[in-house]
Amino acid sequence: MGKRPPKKFNCATEFTLHVLGGKWKTVILCYLKERPLQYAELRKLIPTMIDKMLTQRLHDLVDAGLIVHKKSDAGTGKGVYLLAPKAKSLGNLLSELYQWGQTHAASFGVTVGTPLRELK
Repeated sequence: MGKRPPKKFNCATEFTLHVLGGKWKTVILCYLKERPLQYAELRKLIPTMIDKMLTQRLHDLVDAGLIVHKKSDAGTGKGVYLLAPKAKSLGNLLSELYQWGQTHAASFGVTVGTPLRELK
């Protein structure tokens, strides 16, 4: 989120979009809803996103309390990102966003895949 949010919003939807707004935040949350992922795995899932942007969005989501960066016990620096308890309540919303995209992509002339399966 970067800067502090205003103290008052006109409606709850405006606040929610303020927190989740910004390119890629909901995409990252959708992937992390499925399972914890390392930075390199997120890079593979979102190949058009530059490193600086991924790093910034992860930082924003950690600052907002929506994800947690759990460092590796082995000291390898290969920690994982996972949803924080606050973000787990977004599960249904994220699933609905995904389903809407699956249902309507063809009518916009685009195709969508399921990249999480490619990592296994």
